[in-house]
Amino acid sequence: MSAVSSRRALRRPPITVSQEDFDRLYALAEAAADRQPELAENLLGELDRAKVLPAGKLRSAVVAMGSRVTFEDEVTGKVQTVELVYPGEADIAAGRISILTPIGVALIGLSAGQSISWETRGGERRQLKVHAVEERS
Repeated sequence: MSAVSSRRALRRPPITVSQEDFDRLYALAEAAADRQPELAENLLGELDRAKVLPAGKLRSAVVAMGSRVTFEDEVTGKVQTVELVYPGEADIAAGRISILTPIGVALIGLSAGQSISWETRGGERRQLKVHAVEERS
């Protein structure tokens, strides 16, 4: 990969979060800082760069807490649908992934059609593309 394409792969797409999600996730990240410092720092970084809107102004095609998201791992080609939830609601077998996971942090605030580069817990760089977002019910 050339230096230019490497920089392009690391460029973060614009993201949007609701004020309610921002407030709850910021507090969650601060509370997790001692137990999961790297994830907490990554989540805070994403929140710091996010455009924050009142809940009623957030488009339904944006990944928010409680959204069902269909995305593709552009490295493996695997497509999956998950629900983005708070840690206490997480259940991998039921397709509910915690915001306090590398992929949860990568997904928050993205819109259908956007791609983002993220790093697995094992340090492997991956690329995912959001295909569809369903609003929380």
